[in-house]
Amino acid sequence: MRLVVLDRDGVINRESAAFIKTADEWLPLPGSLEAIAALTRAGFTVVVASNQSGVGRGLISPGALQEIHARMRKAVEQAGGKLAGIFFCPHLPEDNCDCRKPKPGLLLQIEAQFGCSLKGRPVIGDSARDLEAAQATGARAILVRTGNGVAAEAGLGGDHPLEVFDDLAAAASALISEEVAG
Repeated sequence: MRLVVLDRDGVINRESAAFIKTADEWLPLPGSLEAIAALTRAGFTVVVASNQSGVGRGLISPGALQEIHARMRKAVEQAGGKLAGIFFCPHLPEDNCDCRKPKPGLLLQIEAQFGCSLKGRPVIGDSARDLEAAQATGARAILVRTGNGVAAEAGLGGDHPLEVFDDLAAAASALISEEVAG
């Protein structure tokens, strides 16, 4: 199985410091839906792993989060893609749960659900916590410069071994090119 894990906010849709609280606030980033469609056509199984502490903070109801995810799924499908799963952590940072990135719990849930290791498989995010969770499972950590990605890249310093792309479309194109060449 060619599995790729994507963070949601800042990778697929615009990031918001005030949280994405309703389906109407969920706005895809340019090219992200097409990138997921291209990955799907290339035979990748695309999964989302996202911290959603707005639920734990009482800013987003579980029902509203389901509506946001339904809108995201529909938009991805209308673009020709498919999401095989959406995994999220609703907890607050201070809850110290195992599923909130940078801890690897969400990624371990994905491994269990799909019956495969994420070792060497791409995990694409826009923050240091996404990359740390990926590295904790041996996954291939990929940073995109959308969302919080520019700040995350600056925090890494100039000499880092991570792959960095301008956006999800560029990362997807590179992954698909590898598969074709591979």
